[in-house]
Formats: sequence, C-alpha cells, structure tokens
Amino acid sequence: MRTIDPGMKAHLDGEATTLCHAWRVRRSDGIVLGFSEHDHDLAFDGTTFFAASGFSASATDEEAGLPATTSEVAGGFSSTAITDADLERGCFDGARVEVFLVNWSMPDQHMLLKVQEIGEVTRDAGQFRAELRSFAHRLSQPQGRVYGRRCDARLGDARCGFDVARPQFRAEGAVVSVLDASRLVVSGIGDFADGFFRFGEMTLLDGGNAGAQVDIEAHSPTGNGMEIVLWLPLATPPLLGDRVMLTAGCDKSFASCRQKFANHLNFRGFPHMPGADFAYTYADGETVHDGSALFK
Repeated sequence: MRTIDPGMKAHLDGEATTLCHAWRVRRSDGIVLGFSEHDHDLAFDGTTFFAASGFSASATDEEAGLPATTSEVAGGFSSTAITDADLERGCFDGARVEVFLVNWSMPDQHMLLKVQEIGEVTRDAGQFRAELRSFAHRLSQPQGRVYGRRCDARLGDARCGFDVARPQFRAEGAVVSVLDASRLVVSGIGDFADGFFRFGEMTLLDGGNAGAQVDIEAHSPTGNGMEIVLWLPLATPPLLGDRVMLTAGCDKSFASCRQKFANHLNFRGFPHMPGADFAYTYADGETVHDGSALFK
C-alpha cells in the first residue's frame, strides 16, 4: 500500500492542481540526472530536475499482478541534460528511472509513482525516444545456461579465461579511408589472415569516438591496408589518422577455440551434443549410429 504525504494528498483532493512528471535517471556509471516536463527547473529529494531537457511522457496502462508494462519518454537533445554521444556510447542502457508526480508550485510535495529501467532507445533528427520497462520484464529472461554446440562465453571473460591482450591477437592501426558509416580502411595492422578479426571488436582511440567499442562483421586486405566492415554504422565517422585497436574475434565453435586460440580446455559449449536434425533421424543403413563422437 502506498503512503501519500498529507500535503500532496490535500493538493490532489483540491479542485485545481499544479502537477507535472519528473524523472530521476541513475546511470550504470553512477551519474544521476533529473528531468522534468515543467517549464522551470525543480529541486527536491537532493536532485535538480531540468526543464530544458524537453522530456514528455506517453500514456501508460497499469495492471494488477506482475505484467511487464512499458511506457515511453521522448525529448530533444540538450547539452545540459542529454546528448546524442551519451546515447551512442550506451550510457543510458539499462539505467534505473524513478518516475515522480510533483506539485511544481511546491516541489516538496511529490510522490514516487514507479521505478523502471530504460530499454530500447531510438534517435532521429535531433530527437530521442526511450522505452521505460518495469522490472517485471526480467522474469521473462532466460535463466541459467542453454545447452548448445557453440560456446556461450564471451571471448576474454572469466569463463573463457583467454588473454585477448596477447600481441598476436591485437593490432593497432590508423584510419586512412572512410568508405561509408560502416566501412573503413585501416593501415599499419600487419599481416593477418582474411577474417581473423571477424566477430572481434574495434576500439577507437582518438577523436570524437575515443573509447567507443564496435563489433566487426568482416575484414579483408586491400591495396592500402585492411578494410573493416562493422555490424552497425558509426554515428560519427572517424577522421583520417584516428588510431584504432583491433581485437581478434571468435565464432564460438570448438574448432576455432582449439585451432585459433588453443583454449579448448575452457570451451563452454557442448560440441558432441547431437542436433535436432540428428535426433529426429532414423536408422537407414547409411547414417552411423554407433555412439561415437560427432565432432573430432
């Protein structure tokens, strides 16, 4: 049962109200930001809620029980509140959002409506739209491990145990050509086999994208260096001469784990588990069903 402050209750019971919504965002990096749909900044509960953020809320439906309800907030980018670069770097992904109902004429009269987290964020023409999810959506997420032939660890994490900082698995170079938002040519990488960095990461070390990490879809040698194809386009293309760091990728197969990384003792998949096509087959005189290993 929710307890409402007596002053706030008296205001809600009145014939005319001066109410607005406010959002307090706690990012994963510890930064706390306040936003309001009012036309003046509001301050309460130790946080200043900026009016210049341009936030506005959509309608939302609430249900009893544990439904995974969602709502949205929308607004424009503001240098004092939120920037396109912040969203591009994922600073707001999974951030905790506290939604308040506030008496803007007396901000000390406020009420916490709900606590949500930021889900999908879309950007377009200087505007953004963020999905707010209730914590109940976590109940529908898979728990535990999934049995499959491929590894479910991330290359270099504690379960994998492989050191991706080894010189033979990393290379630093410089951008010499930007073909489009998702393709660029890098020089100084060295002699690596075609596809060595596929499924790997590219870390940008200079310029406006410094610190950003992007996934590599493919790479291949060209006349003046190495062409890198990214899974997703960069919001801000790098400048010529910007340094980048490439890290080798893993396709999660047992063969790559053994042959490319010599890390097969830490393989976190089940390469010998038969697939659905094998499970539904029958003895036909040609397929071997002797219990031997399916993968050698």
